[in-house]
Amino acid sequence: MKEEAPRAYRDRHPRLAMDAANLLEILNLLEQADVIVWIDGGWGVDALLGEQTREHDDLDLVVELVHVPSLMETLTSNGYELVAGSPPTSFVHVDAVGRQVDVHPVVFDETGGGVYRMEDGRDWIYPANGFAGRGRVGGPRVRCLTAEVQVLVHEGYELADKDYRELRLLHERFGVHLPTSVRARALATRDPE
Repeated sequence: MKEEAPRAYRDRHPRLAMDAANLLEILNLLEQADVIVWIDGGWGVDALLGEQTREHDDLDLVVELVHVPSLMETLTSNGYELVAGSPPTSFVHVDAVGRQVDVHPVVFDETGGGVYRMEDGRDWIYPANGFAGRGRVGGPRVRCLTAEVQVLVHEGYELADKDYRELRLLHERFGVHLPTSVRARALATRDPE
């Protein structure tokens, strides 16, 4: 019987969490290829917090569009397969055991903002100051989006409990403003026992 190929997103099979060791390995490989990335999403929040607060089923990266060919070659040569999307919009690579890397390419504008082309053709701008984030995964320092921009990227889609919890943690640790639309629910979340 032929083994099923990895699939993107939550229904992929096999599926393996993206742990800190794998994240650091990917960052190291990309650094060796002279590809600068910023961690976004759940791992980006945990990097800012300096600790892993939950299991992550993927790694979200923001990269300048000009570096996408090198990033894709690095991932492919290290066992990751393109399974969804394509530049200049988001795309997803998954390895044979189900670890997933979601990539969000940007083109920097004259103010330093990262222009991200969404699948529907609209542009979303990562504010320039959002690329100044620094955090830690394990011991090493890593580039990530700032707490303020992490809050911004949590808008525009239906949030899960984990997302509200991340917003609460960002608010508590960094004092970032939470939009009225999510504030009450985010502040009411509790940590898992």
